[in-house]
Amino acid sequence: MSSTEQGRAHGGNRLLDRVLAATPPEDSPVRHVEHLPRRPARHGEWPEWASERLVTALRSKGTERPWTHQVQAAELAHRGDNVVIATGTASGKSLAYQLPVLSHLDGDGRATALYLAPTKALGADQLRSITELDLSGVRPATYDGDTPDTERDWVRAHSRWVFSNPDMLHHGILPRHSRWSRFFRNLSYVIVDECHTYRGVFGSHIALLLRRLRRIAEHYGARPVFVLASATVAEPAELGSTLTGRTCRAVTEDGSPRGDRTVALWEPPLLEEVTGENGAPIRRSAGAETARIISDLVIESARCLAFVRSRAGAELAALGARRSLEEVAPRLARGVAAYRGGYLPEQRRELERELLSGDLRALATTNALELGVDISGLDAVVVAGYPGTLASLWQQAGRAGRESEGALVVFVARDDPLDTYLVNNPGAVFDRPVEATVLDPGNPHVLRPHLACAAAELPLDERALHEFGGETARENVAVLTGDGRLRARRNGWYWTDRQRPHHSVELRGSGGEPTAVVESDSGRLLGTVDQESAHGLVHPGAVYLHQGESFVVDELDLDEGIALVHAEDPEWNTSPREETDIAVLRTLRRHRTPNGLSTNLGEVEVTSRVTGYLRRLPSGEVLDQRPLDLPERRLATRAVWYSLDEELLTSSAPGGAGLDPARVPGALHAAEHAAIGLLPLFATCDRWDIGGVSTALHSDTGEATVFVHDGHPGGAGFADRGFAALFPWLAATREAIIACDCSAGCPSCVQSPKCGNGNEPLDKAGAIAILDVVLAELADAPTS
Repeated sequence: MSSTEQGRAHGGNRLLDRVLAATPPEDSPVRHVEHLPRRPARHGEWPEWASERLVTALRSKGTERPWTHQVQAAELAHRGDNVVIATGTASGKSLAYQLPVLSHLDGDGRATALYLAPTKALGADQLRSITELDLSGVRPATYDGDTPDTERDWVRAHSRWVFSNPDMLHHGILPRHSRWSRFFRNLSYVIVDECHTYRGVFGSHIALLLRRLRRIAEHYGARPVFVLASATVAEPAELGSTLTGRTCRAVTEDGSPRGDRTVALWEPPLLEEVTGENGAPIRRSAGAETARIISDLVIESARCLAFVRSRAGAELAALGARRSLEEVAPRLARGVAAYRGGYLPEQRRELERELLSGDLRALATTNALELGVDISGLDAVVVAGYPGTLASLWQQAGRAGRESEGALVVFVARDDPLDTYLVNNPGAVFDRPVEATVLDPGNPHVLRPHLACAAAELPLDERALHEFGGETARENVAVLTGDGRLRARRNGWYWTDRQRPHHSVELRGSGGEPTAVVESDSGRLLGTVDQESAHGLVHPGAVYLHQGESFVVDELDLDEGIALVHAEDPEWNTSPREETDIAVLRTLRRHRTPNGLSTNLGEVEVTSRVTGYLRRLPSGEVLDQRPLDLPERRLATRAVWYSLDEELLTSSAPGGAGLDPARVPGALHAAEHAAIGLLPLFATCDRWDIGGVSTALHSDTGEATVFVHDGHPGGAGFADRGFAALFPWLAATREAIIACDCSAGCPSCVQSPKCGNGNEPLDKAGAIAILDVVLAELADAPTS
């Protein structure tokens, strides 16, 4: 290795050493350091069919030659294949679809294209890059909720490349497709950007929305090619096919260059002076650690980006870093800012420019800068808390590194079982493939409203039923017909109501009318919360955050679907407490070992009620618990569960857990909490997407049982993924508990922030004993 190469390789190391300079080695929070080597560029040639005007424009912007994956994806799309390009951050995925789309638009003056992004900011960023190419006749334009009414007619009549989002497609375009007949008749390409974000219930909604889009296009005689762009995900071709309903080809070999990176896994220390619920130890917050790391990096003249899980967290991390810098280097404090959703577009663009130019040294941001916006080549990235998937972790980490210099990535663990597991098991970060994206378009709670929307757009026929899932779609159409919402005629099924059903379908929720969050004094609508989440997020007394502002809920009217709030910034945050029961409706898969372990997947009904909430300080310290009187809710969903007979639990003989009966409830409860915390490692979900119940004697199983269930009506595929990965999931759960250095249980291992029983009882050692037994049984007789 040359001296220049050694300098590049050690750039990240040098920054990490400087950040740790004041920390004694024995107190180091770093649990592991990994060095990722640089990757050289691999170039291809411009395709022969590429528009000469387009190639000239791209070269003038600095792209002399495309990378190999860009050419491969462009060639597939040009010949009519649906394609998913799944390569790393800053790998130029945009060029891969710009080449075929703009070449086609340049060659056919009537052709049109549609671009869909999960966020308005990303759509605006992509529109700007197309506009800067200055190709006359393309007329790219935005059509979203912010587009003025005076411009919408022009976009429909004249734009040939429309930049929108799924919400506007659902609410504004498909219901009025006849007004878009020119556009749909000539629709040649549909771009679905950052498609890895379409997972769970949201992803299921988008899959059905894209089927409706295809159906409308085909009604006007078009059969567009779909080009999907994604962060690196497992099974990208399968994801693309599930989302679009069409066979997709995957491009995964990344030809873009990447500099060396040093990746550090960082676990904040336990605090001696502060305790949490039930006196449990708590760690220094990931946000506070991130603020400290940011300030150290700025002092080292490094340009850095810190990803924080919430808008408020991003603001607090930036504020903490500025305060630290004001004490030691006041002139540097002005070089730190926050960046999040809720800022005006011009404010965000200015922050991006200042970071790239070096006027700003650091930004603390939400995932607003994860999704495609052009910020890369930084000296360092800090990820404060696991972002939910390895795909997102590597997407965020990919913002660090220039081709010629090394960079540093620091993953700071939150006080959470999954984060604890990851920093203490580096193989789960560096040796494991990224997750497959979980979605289920056949979920009747999602499918049924989309069938209603599709029928309101065009009457449903047999071909449509095939496209929407065949027999599953037929069963749901029968339900809609029986309810009087559809009317069967000889040539199909018709929507019966004068009012279209689209307004009642919440793409980003689980269906049903959302709850409106309204400021009492002004009547201003702040936002909406989906029906299933309202009890937990906007109950009376809840602290509700909106665009960096803090509000407190005064009243929740469930009948009217409205939560009234007032502006207030208390020193605490709130978390609900919930009582839950579960009943088994149908067991779909079951395996029982000879020694008395039963593992199951099935349909369940979850009955829950929010009974109160905790008020916590930012440190994690609990101020108090306050009661609530809210109605009971019922949820029909899917669950994975295991149950053990009494002998397995209490026997001290080899193969038994050896637990005194009095310890069993706490042991099961702790094992349940930890399992919920670790399931996101195997299913692309957040711990708030799932729930659990544990009991020493369940009425349906007749045994001690631990359930983990999906938190969405009909299920979102998470329980199914957990059942399929039961052994590695529970093995990781056991490792997370053991890795935590607390004595009796804490938020890093077996405590849950949403436990309805106030995290009582919990038995950390008992949970390990139960998981030892379960894993031994599964190893001897793996689930079939």
